[in-house]
Amino acid sequence: MNASLSFRGASVTAVIVVLLTGIMAIASLLPASSPVQVSPFIMTLAGKYLAYAMLALAVDLVWGFAGILTLGHAAFFALGGYAMGMYLVREIGARGVYGNADLPDFMVFLSWKSLPWYWWGSDHFPVALVLMLVVPAALAGLFGWLAFRSRVSGVYLSIITQALTYALMLAFFQNGFGFGGNNGLTDFKDILGFDLHSPYTRAGMLFVSGLVLAGALLAARYVVGGRFGSLLIAVRDAESRTRFLGYRPEQVKLLVWVFSAVIAAIGGALYVIQVGIINPGEFAPANSIEAVIWVAVGGRGTLSGAVVGAILVNLGKTLFTAWLPEMWLYGLGALFMATTLFLPQGLMGLMHHMPKKRPSEVTPEVTNPEGGEA
Repeated sequence: MNASLSFRGASVTAVIVVLLTGIMAIASLLPASSPVQVSPFIMTLAGKYLAYAMLALAVDLVWGFAGILTLGHAAFFALGGYAMGMYLVREIGARGVYGNADLPDFMVFLSWKSLPWYWWGSDHFPVALVLMLVVPAALAGLFGWLAFRSRVSGVYLSIITQALTYALMLAFFQNGFGFGGNNGLTDFKDILGFDLHSPYTRAGMLFVSGLVLAGALLAARYVVGGRFGSLLIAVRDAESRTRFLGYRPEQVKLLVWVFSAVIAAIGGALYVIQVGIINPGEFAPANSIEAVIWVAVGGRGTLSGAVVGAILVNLGKTLFTAWLPEMWLYGLGALFMATTLFLPQGLMGLMHHMPKKRPSEVTPEVTNPEGGEA
């Protein structure tokens, strides 16, 4: 894939995302009688798609540029979501079912006497932001250091990443783990004092999600567009030769792995705000596999392709699960196989191979062998 095309496309996509989310946010505030008014249901879907686009962008960074096929990035997405969910649950306070300002409803129901130490400070938004960034980054750093230092790669690394997210899913399903068990965290009411059910808050959050996605796109473009990006591709295509030249491929992989985990976690936090619930199902390995399909459809190693693929595939999922719910999974598998066989560079690859405009034809002058005009 042409690198300059990919990076230019990332900038254009960032601008388009901001413009579209801004227009949708304004349209959602119009009267219901207006023909261009955007319903709350559409706003929720759009916010969810933007959060999924963040996850796809994170997967594209490690798979498309570092050659690491991850099947466990949903773990970082869900951890970011739980960090935000903890804050939103604490914001409920005494308005909960049991009227306990110190403990969330599910802890009161399970007869917890005090707040676990890892919940301390979660009622403050800055602390929630730190948890959202630091916890996934720390887990990614530890996992990546152990895996890359041991030179685990290929299908073995993919299986280990899938085992990581599956283990976390089982842990969060336990009631004693302190995160709501099977039901997770829900019934959120406000954020920073703004009513989450207000159309103004919903419009603002959609626009903020668009800004965050655009910022993540530009940040990813900056990271892979310079010397570090060239080193990433060198590690992907010729790791042994890169090591022979004196570089440390494991450190390069670790840096991009942690960076992508943070992007996925931010996407998870945005998802919780838009959808209003987070439960252990978000850790499911199938979610990570779907993210890989989004990237493959959009175009691996293109940044903007990951965003486009996530939005289009999830839009198709929304439509087809309503029309043909029993056929959706077969359709998703067929889409992935068709993309692999006929569009190995995804939708962005089609743009790269589109025929360019030919210059206007000019009739050449014909001369005879003696040098005169014919």
